[in-house]
Amino acid sequence: MKNSSLLNRIRESRLFLPLGALALILAFDALFLPGFFKLGIIEDPVYGNHLYGNLIDVLNDGAPLALIAIGMTLVIATGGIDLSVGAVIAISGAMGAVLINPILGNQLSLNVEAARNATNTPLPIIVLADLAAGTLCGLWNGLLVTKAKIQPIVATLVLMVAGRGIAQLITNGQIMTIYYTPYFWFGNGFILGLPVSIYIVLAVAILVWVAVRKTSIGLFIESVGTNAKASYYSGINEQNVKLLAYTLCGLCGAIAGLILSSYVHSADANNIGLNYELDAILAVVMGGTLLTGGRFSIFASVVGAMVIWAFTLTVYTLGVPANALLAAKAVLVMVVILLYSDYFRRFLNRLSERKAVQPEVEKGAERGTAN
Repeated sequence: MKNSSLLNRIRESRLFLPLGALALILAFDALFLPGFFKLGIIEDPVYGNHLYGNLIDVLNDGAPLALIAIGMTLVIATGGIDLSVGAVIAISGAMGAVLINPILGNQLSLNVEAARNATNTPLPIIVLADLAAGTLCGLWNGLLVTKAKIQPIVATLVLMVAGRGIAQLITNGQIMTIYYTPYFWFGNGFILGLPVSIYIVLAVAILVWVAVRKTSIGLFIESVGTNAKASYYSGINEQNVKLLAYTLCGLCGAIAGLILSSYVHSADANNIGLNYELDAILAVVMGGTLLTGGRFSIFASVVGAMVIWAFTLTVYTLGVPANALLAAKAVLVMVVILLYSDYFRRFLNRLSERKAVQPEVEKGAERGTAN
């Protein structure tokens, strides 16, 4: 019975399905892509010796999506949605690029060496401006939802459509190349052989987890997502809770934009962060958070993001063309839908009940034999 109750607790954990999905993908890689797990050490004169390999790529490339998933988890837990996170990434990256570039246009290519260690703005101010831009975007979404009483999908659709246009206005319609090497550290740097982006995700995830699980904020978010009207009559300020969730989601998007623009050394308003909102929603759902709101798990959403990137890298390693990736992701979406269906849950319940009953049957048979 103890084993049965332990299995039930494991199965009901929000980490069970995303970890199981990640284990299945890695098991497939172990069987059909033996070199997938190969790790090595590269000597980098700029960032020092560090690890490289597919597993490192999954963690590094999946870091921006994991950050978006953390913010999206809070929003979805309140019963909302944020379709603008990709545009927030574009705005954040554009803000950083404009503040960095000391010379614009063709003149920059004539003086690249000077631009590597020169900028109009100190690096801390650049980072703060990046984060402030994304946070203001999240605050704007929250105000539309809470004060203007616009449906979340419509309110965030406004910034989703206009956000990339705003990013293009910031960069004057150009794809701005970034040459300032200290800025590259956020997306390309390493600490103790591991990418800096991993540490950023861990820091954000731990801080958000402490905020929502060691204070009453998490309870307020789940209460609003479960029943907003009952929360209001219980004395919980629904508007402030939702405003906080959308603002934090914007901040997470800004951090992701900082990492992505640093990683690719440029700000491309049309392509940076493209379709990240859809991947983030999938990661959150995979982490067990219902789209209707309520209970949530930060770390399960982060694992969900890693599942998506492990799947993506596996598809690329198999030689599937990049333009067929969306079709492959559609298969992943269908699998996730099936895993979270009532039929699959009933199947797991019946399976666990059979395992719980079987030892009792065997004990009864042994007693009968002894008599």
